[in-house]
Amino acid sequence: MQKFKKRWEISKNWQLIHPFLGILAALFSGYFLGKRIIGLFPDLEGYIVIILLGILSVSLGYLFICISLWCFKKLENKWLVNYRGEFIAIFLCFAVTGSSAGRLSDPIMSLLGLYKETTPGLIYWPIRILIIFPVYQVLLVLFGWVFGQYTFFKAFASKMISHIGLGFLISKYK
Repeated sequence: MQKFKKRWEISKNWQLIHPFLGILAALFSGYFLGKRIIGLFPDLEGYIVIILLGILSVSLGYLFICISLWCFKKLENKWLVNYRGEFIAIFLCFAVTGSSAGRLSDPIMSLLGLYKETTPGLIYWPIRILIIFPVYQVLLVLFGWVFGQYTFFKAFASKMISHIGLGFLISKYK
């Protein structure tokens, strides 16, 4: 455990929550993706489904962890963080924000009277993306605050808005 703490620059025990949540999120993602994959084979039933789901969950979770560690190495010099464990908090924040923005766009689309089943795709998807973008920006800063990364995500959201040419919207609030 000491070797793990040293590698991830964890100085306080509460900081272990980030690796724990990262592993948990990877396993849950593996479970949900494994469930979708098994759903493609309706002939499977009984213990075979449970065993395959367990194997897929762990395998995909491990794959997600490996991809995350690779991303950590690539982003280590680009993102300035105080300790490595913050990377996990940042990745979790991105995951929660993306999922939440996607989920929140459904009721907003319904309020507008636009439904996936009845609205042509060329109209539905561009409007949904236009709705998701501002929701994502607000949630990114909000969840960044919840995960203790407010400063990072405020700067990240500002940079993202500036890159798409809407920097004038945030320049007057600095």
